[in-house]
Amino acid sequence: MKCSKIIFKKTSYVQFVCKLDTLWLLVAMTLMSLIIGCATAQVSSSFSPRSINEVRFRDRSQSKYDDEVRVTVAVPSAEENKALFSANLAMKEIQPIWVKVENHSDRTYYLISAATDPNYFSPNETSFAVHGGLSRSDQKEMENYFRSMNFRSPILPDTAVSGFIFTNLDEGEKVVQIDLIASQQVKLFTFFVQIPGIRVDYQMVDFDSLYKTEEIVNLDQAELRTALEDLPCCTTNEAGSDFGDPLNMVIIGDFLDVAATFSRRGWLPAEETYSTAVWKTIKSFLFGKRYRYSPVSSLYAYGRHQDLARQKPRHSIHERNHLRLWYSPMRFAGKPVFVGQISRDIGVRFTTKSWPPVTHKIDPDIDEARHALIEDLLFSQTLAKVGFVKGVGRATPSRPRENLTGDPYFTDGLRAVLILDQGPISMNQIVELDWEHPRTFQISD
Repeated sequence: MKCSKIIFKKTSYVQFVCKLDTLWLLVAMTLMSLIIGCATAQVSSSFSPRSINEVRFRDRSQSKYDDEVRVTVAVPSAEENKALFSANLAMKEIQPIWVKVENHSDRTYYLISAATDPNYFSPNETSFAVHGGLSRSDQKEMENYFRSMNFRSPILPDTAVSGFIFTNLDEGEKVVQIDLIASQQVKLFTFFVQIPGIRVDYQMVDFDSLYKTEEIVNLDQAELRTALEDLPCCTTNEAGSDFGDPLNMVIIGDFLDVAATFSRRGWLPAEETYSTAVWKTIKSFLFGKRYRYSPVSSLYAYGRHQDLARQKPRHSIHERNHLRLWYSPMRFAGKPVFVGQISRDIGVRFTTKSWPPVTHKIDPDIDEARHALIEDLLFSQTLAKVGFVKGVGRATPSRPRENLTGDPYFTDGLRAVLILDQGPISMNQIVELDWEHPRTFQISD
């Protein structure tokens, strides 16, 4: 609106309107310059991607195959993606995964991108997110290029198809699930790819060297139940002198199957507790920022802190479900037995009882977190059997126990046993182990 077009007398009100219009114009111009500047920072002044044959990310590729299909995957680094796509995709938290499927059968297969990432990006969506600062012709060229690089089904008999799936950014690791379907046929391939960057907690664990061959114990189902009931009730501090949170969870499956199962349901790794991670935690606590890989404090079993931690964060550091797992010397049906602890975090507070000096406050009803995990993994398509055993020890709401930082908790005293297998397993195929049965608390408890 121009001041000269306002049909009022020259009063202080008119002057105020003119100044207000000018102010809004300045604000709009400032915002526009910031937007253009930010967009320009994401791409170069021209669109000039390098050939996929020049960027050697496929040197780190992994392959799996059966008698019909061979699948190969590779995850480029952030810098390699800049070269491949002439844009900073990591700034937009987009992570392309390269996939090649070789079909040596007489069936036509389709790749299910939603199995790799339920919230994957389309190529046009990805291009639009990062094309700011380019000319119209370069924007169109980028759009066409991203479409040409996209993985496209079907995979016809005796052919190979390759391309990228544009997924959400993961740090530290990437569990890549490739699901292929054909008429009355499903094939699942799981890849575990470590990504340089953050230090996730399990990367220093050599699972193969934790136990000597003679320490490994193979158990049948009855022996498994007895062994799990004989486990200590709880985690401890490093010295083993005080009890911490209860060992209320057992997960049986190969490491890759465990990692893939949790990844499918949105569970993330935890960063190691070191200076950078501590500072991220404190900033997230003070300013309410999201920190997806917040460290999990150390608890001890088998004489060591957790071998593997997983968490399912909400929108702030204050709330998450998280669990710790220890690789045990037990084996069932040839599969490793992970003994664990799960609880739900409902807040963050300062403490003098641990380092870093901030800790999460847990929901005292730890059985709720245990059941929430079971319900979550029902949808993973890899959960084969579920049961409960004694061993934790009962504590009521009126007479709770406390963990190492003084948070109270109550429980029916059972630990859940979850046995994983290769999927897909539908809910009506899951077997209940007829051992113990959970009970609810009464108000009087």
